[in-house]
Amino acid sequence: MTINPGTVLPLAFTSYVLYKAMSPSDMSREITWQDFRSTFLDRGLVDRLVVLNRNRVRVYLRQGGSSGTLNQPHVTTYTFSIGSVEAFERKLDEAQSELGIPGSERIPVSYKDEVSVLGTLIHFAPTLLLVGVLIYMGRKGPGGSGSGIFGVGKSKAKLFNRETDISVKFKDVAGMDEAKTEIMEFVNFLKNPAAYQKLGAKIPKGAILSGPPGTGKTLLAKATAGEAGVPFLSVSGSEFVEMFVGVGASRVRDLFASAKKNAPCIIFVDEIDAIGKARGKGNQFGGNDERESTLNQLLVEMDGFGSNEQVVVLAGTNRPDVLDDALMRPGRFDRHIAIDRPDIKGRQDIFMVHLRPIKTDEDLPKLAQKLAALTPGFSGADVHNVCNEAALIAARHNQETVTGADFEAAIERVIVGLEKKSKVLSPEEKKTVAYHEAGHAVAGWYLEHADPLLKVSIIPRGVGALGYAQYLPKDQYLYSTQQLMDRMCMTLGGRVSEHIFFGIVTTGAQDDLQKVTKMAYAQVATYGMDPELGPLSYGNQDNKEQFTKPYSEQTGQLIDNQVRALIGTAFRKTTDLLTAKRADVEKVAQLLMEKEVLNRADMERLLGKRPFQDKLHELLGTEVTPQDEKYLKPTIETPPSSS
Repeated sequence: MTINPGTVLPLAFTSYVLYKAMSPSDMSREITWQDFRSTFLDRGLVDRLVVLNRNRVRVYLRQGGSSGTLNQPHVTTYTFSIGSVEAFERKLDEAQSELGIPGSERIPVSYKDEVSVLGTLIHFAPTLLLVGVLIYMGRKGPGGSGSGIFGVGKSKAKLFNRETDISVKFKDVAGMDEAKTEIMEFVNFLKNPAAYQKLGAKIPKGAILSGPPGTGKTLLAKATAGEAGVPFLSVSGSEFVEMFVGVGASRVRDLFASAKKNAPCIIFVDEIDAIGKARGKGNQFGGNDERESTLNQLLVEMDGFGSNEQVVVLAGTNRPDVLDDALMRPGRFDRHIAIDRPDIKGRQDIFMVHLRPIKTDEDLPKLAQKLAALTPGFSGADVHNVCNEAALIAARHNQETVTGADFEAAIERVIVGLEKKSKVLSPEEKKTVAYHEAGHAVAGWYLEHADPLLKVSIIPRGVGALGYAQYLPKDQYLYSTQQLMDRMCMTLGGRVSEHIFFGIVTTGAQDDLQKVTKMAYAQVATYGMDPELGPLSYGNQDNKEQFTKPYSEQTGQLIDNQVRALIGTAFRKTTDLLTAKRADVEKVAQLLMEKEVLNRADMERLLGKRPFQDKLHELLGTEVTPQDEKYLKPTIETPPSSS
């Protein structure tokens, strides 16, 4: 065992001091003045007295005088307290005069000041403790990093080694072909910078990777570093801001200094909107001074790069609209790479990546194709969650492999939540939910532009869903007024069915009404589809940071009236449709109450083939027809600004 002298010596010194402070040779007993007078002074046993610190008197006895005194044979000295030295001297003189002791034989009294080592240590214990804590923080630092409190301005960026820590390549990133193509230019520059420099070209300083959560922004940045074979410095935007003033700017400087030492390398700042928000907003009370100073330092560091330093800065954010304009200008973050949710072809590629480690007997290409069609709007993280949930469901049932039914159950779990077996509906509630969901299903079955129905259920799931209908929408970015009207009618099918069959309405249509209201306001106020209001757009009505309306009171009243009229038209159209198809709603509702879950085959047996062609219906089978090949290719249409 290795002994550290720096630790042993202080412990030995402390032990010695405590030993001397509490040594038995210095032990004494506390007595009173009466005990001193009657036991020692009157019997002539006192040799001398010592006044300590002007408040205590130590009694020294003659040789042999302590034997058996006060039944304390091991005590060598006695002490008693005094109020003042003058009073003590007067009482001592009076006592000796009463005893007739001549002046030449009176007891000698001396005065002495003593300091207790133990008392002094206790007195300075808080100060010593504080000094010890500061020394510990200065040497060790939080988390054992060794930087300590004096290294609070050091960057917390984690460095991934190019040989061992970065194993992600572009082949491991699926569903974002356009983004990979655009970012490949950074990889080529880091691999072969001379080819660009000899032509006078300068590589862009950085790129913003923006997109919804779970679309793979961080994964793409790491794959860029792995593909280029260079070090990768990863840091979160929130790690720059601390309670200490100036720490953020200091960490930015240290981060870029480390990057220059490891050049060529890649810096990835995740959630850069934590420090990159537009300056000058909400700063009346000085709450953003530290964040803004951090942003200013980041701007300086990025603009101070030389073209030959071979350092690329990538940043990820979910909110590119709040970033400062100075951060987005050419020369800093030159490229703005949007990473959206994948289309059906992208989801198929992502499923192929995540299905490889899954133990299944299914044909992986066909399974990935089917699952991609069943998961419109899913991000890469959602796809990975589906594969993981399917494996968990198979393991829960002690299966040897994961089957296609497990994947469908996993999709259902991700979309509508876990089945609530403890929530038992009364017969009246079950009947109401059955007719409500039957209204949705029948309305969508006979509306041309409604999404094809895949499954309808009255089993309670999730937080508040007593039933649900699962549809199979295609990846569509542009909608006409007729398509939006059919979607509104399908959404209102549950409320209309309750009104037709029971003459009353329940609270079960709350979510449906919110969706319909949102679609109606979008058509009138955002997309300019209302003939009365005209082709005007007033932006996104869901913007909660907008405190004033961009239109007058009269226009607002007109918007409300037109929205109410639009929803009324959809309600009347749905009422006419379900009244005409009343028998079909009855059949679907009765079978729902019996089986609780109906799939597409059950609907076809009850209602016959859907009168409109489902363009994605073939994707759920075993083969894909040539006519459906175009639906497997990435869509290149320009999506609207909001939906």
